[in-house]
Amino acid sequence: MCSSHVMQNDTIDKGTLQLNITSAITSYPISDATISIYYTGVPNNQLEQLTTDSSGQTETIELDTPPLEYSLNPSIELQPYSEYTFQISAPGYETMNIAGAELLPSVKAIQNVALKPLDTSTPKQDIYVISGHTLYEEYPPKISEDEIKPIDETGEIVLSRVVIPEFIVVHDGSPRDSTAKNYYVRYRDYIKNVASSEIYATWPISTIQANILAIMSFTLNRVYTEWYRNKGYDFTITSSTAFDHKWIPNRNIYDTISGVVDDIFANYLSRPNVRQPILTQYCDGRQVTCPNWLTQWGSLSLGEQGYSPIEILRYYYGDNIYINTAQEISGIPSSWPGYDLENGTSGDKVRQLQEQLNVISDAYPALPKINVDGIYGPETTNAVKKFQSIFGLSSTGITDYPTWYKISQIYVGVSRIAELT
Repeated sequence: MCSSHVMQNDTIDKGTLQLNITSAITSYPISDATISIYYTGVPNNQLEQLTTDSSGQTETIELDTPPLEYSLNPSIELQPYSEYTFQISAPGYETMNIAGAELLPSVKAIQNVALKPLDTSTPKQDIYVISGHTLYEEYPPKISEDEIKPIDETGEIVLSRVVIPEFIVVHDGSPRDSTAKNYYVRYRDYIKNVASSEIYATWPISTIQANILAIMSFTLNRVYTEWYRNKGYDFTITSSTAFDHKWIPNRNIYDTISGVVDDIFANYLSRPNVRQPILTQYCDGRQVTCPNWLTQWGSLSLGEQGYSPIEILRYYYGDNIYINTAQEISGIPSSWPGYDLENGTSGDKVRQLQEQLNVISDAYPALPKINVDGIYGPETTNAVKKFQSIFGLSSTGITDYPTWYKISQIYVGVSRIAELT
């Protein structure tokens, strides 16, 4: 069912949308970018035109979506999301078109866009078509693998500990498709993209957390065992559902999913006396059945019954699975201090935070400059609060775990510490 049909439904709900536009080269926000919004399939009927502010952000707008129950009931086979097309342009940058962005009711869709500088010798437009959601369209089912990989063969395991990588290399196709493009993707962005492609952001938070833990653990097993590199490939993971997860270049994500990933991105699933993250496989449970694996629609039902994330996971993977945390996170200047930084806190971690916020404020002028004195006072609290509001975090002014790592991530991006070679 195409989205123009969805729009004619009598019982229409609303979702919200915000776009964030940055430079693909510098990671700096792009102000005064223009975004034209259309129903996908109705290209001549512009619904909205938005402009970005100094933080590269549009206002948050409401758009029509199908009814909420479509995404909460596996027996309703109607498309639960509406599809929109965005045309994004800015002076000095190539225009980008994204068709098929998916808006769900009652949650906020976030469209992050990195524009390439204009090459005047060969000006072109980038066009991305977002393929359908895995719970709605048909995709190849996962080919079963052992959840724990053998580690006694020479060269089978090369990492000595579980590390949260800064980037992973995603092969956008099946492993043997040599024409498929490889993308360098930040680990957290990859997880947010996969979760947004494979579950509905309208589901209970405990269900979202359980599914994200399964996605992260599977991904970190691929990282830890260097699964594809040991087979002679130059990527970490693929976008083929038969082998790995569905990942879609430039698809939108959702606030509920993004918040969960930012909270738990260093976690994965373990079994006793097994060092590697568990290769937690799953299926949808409606189009495909998979005994002893998590089913996505089943996890929705358990979440609605009040099961916690670990209870949902143990229901499917057994009682001896548990949540573990990686101690090492690559590509960041300094790790989380282990406690919240707030008004009255002082010391080196506060000083480092203040220095990073000042560097970020060069790129994001809405962020005030602060005195670097190692004392977390009202000035630092206000700067953190503003940072949180720009980047979609709870505006408390307290530097908690998600805020610390978001500041680190943005600092690394705009200061180019992690420049890819």
